[in-house]
Amino acid sequence: MKEHSRKLFAKAVDTIEGAEGLLNMDKPEIAAGRAYYAMFYVAEALLYEIDLEFSQHGQVIAAYGKNFAKTKELDPKFHHWLRGAFDTRILSDYDVDADISAQLAASLINQAREFLQAAQLYQEKKGTKK
Repeated sequence: MKEHSRKLFAKAVDTIEGAEGLLNMDKPEIAAGRAYYAMFYVAEALLYEIDLEFSQHGQVIAAYGKNFAKTKELDPKFHHWLRGAFDTRILSDYDVDADISAQLAASLINQAREFLQAAQLYQEKKGTKK
């Protein structure tokens, strides 16, 4: 695995831990945003492994969908989760009346963790095939 991808995976781990801490501090809106960023880092790491880099979130999400969900390299549910988490992050960041529940934030954190684990396992399996 490329060093940059390793760093992105590590950043995803730290971001999930941060999201959990924020949720424990009764900050579900911020925790939900951090859960999205953890998923975003995972998607970036996977794309970097196939020599793709993008400057916008929408580009990363679309490229992940094209290269991993559509091809079923990874379960398409992860793309669905990434898109949903992005929408929640936008709502929590820009809508002052947004009401992001602790339950939703916890669900996004769990999705981020599952996505990270699946991506790491995928990369490990890919590494052993070389």
